[in-house]
Amino acid sequence: MKKILVSACLFGNNCRYKGDNCKNEKVLALGKEYELIPICPEQMGGLSTPRNPAERVGDKIISSAGVDVSKEYRAGAELALKLAKENDVEFCVLKANSPSCGKGTIYDGTFSGGKINGNGVTTELLEANGFKVYTENDI
Repeated sequence: MKKILVSACLFGNNCRYKGDNCKNEKVLALGKEYELIPICPEQMGGLSTPRNPAERVGDKIISSAGVDVSKEYRAGAELALKLAKENDVEFCVLKANSPSCGKGTIYDGTFSGGKINGNGVTTELLEANGFKVYTENDI
């Protein structure tokens, strides 16, 4: 069976910054055709759940408390890439707007709910390595 990476929060895991999930039935339905491999780059990079929300500001990821968490986000992105390669995934379905997983649109770094064009660091790394990335909004 072909495999895809999916954001663990879309899979139903309580790994979002506030300790909840955003389980998505359309994403779960892909499990009929693909083996789903849930990932949470933030947790994989060593961040706790719950944690302060973070947003991308240029090349950095800054938490709402003003802490630079770029190192943890990039470490999680590297582990996600490693899993994608090891499992020869067909594509990835990651959480829209996230500073890790967002594709095309991400939060603007002001913690006001505003959005800008851009990708999360995990999406950026996966795409740079030839993987197709979609969000739950593309399904």
